[in-house]
Amino acid sequence: MPKVKNTKTELKTQRDALKRYQRYLPTLILKQQQLQMEIRQVEHRLDEKKAEEEASRSGLSDWVKLYSDDLDYLSFLSVDSIDVEHGNVAGVAVRTLKDLSFKRTAPDLWGTPAWVDAGLSTLEALFRLRIERRLLEEQHRLLAKELRTTSQRVNLFEKVKIPETSENIRRIRIFLGDENTSAVVRSKMAKNKSVKKAEASEEEAA
Repeated sequence: MPKVKNTKTELKTQRDALKRYQRYLPTLILKQQQLQMEIRQVEHRLDEKKAEEEASRSGLSDWVKLYSDDLDYLSFLSVDSIDVEHGNVAGVAVRTLKDLSFKRTAPDLWGTPAWVDAGLSTLEALFRLRIERRLLEEQHRLLAKELRTTSQRVNLFEKVKIPETSENIRRIRIFLGDENTSAVVRSKMAKNKSVKKAEASEEEAA
């Protein structure tokens, strides 16, 4: 850290810096609060998606044992396209699911069990929920990272920069005040000497 000089120029520099910190701090605190709120909302949506996933899985319970049969159900279903939408949340670039389409191959009605169509629909729902959940988890990670950075800046301004700059201003003002007092004292002393010298010269002349 560079040494602070006890000069009027440095005093102005420190005052300008303090004004900047005090101006930016409320904005940072507001962003911190916004990020905290957004993270809570994402966590709530994540809980909802997990609950939906569990509900969908429970829907398979009646015939889940059938999946142990030697049937390649994924040969009838694949993800055709995933369309994500890019957005901005509290200054953080995030992605959300815009559209998801599947490609189905019609199963042999005579060669496959009757539950295959219902099973494939449930699998589509599970795929969608899983992709939505992963995108929400990505949002949560990015927002949490930004919150850590913002919180560090808030702490830096509140606990380091503003107190440090305020202390620098106080010290410089004290130094300059002492210097001004000393200058006044020296000036008075010099004036007194001049007066006494003038008086002594007048006495000699008389």
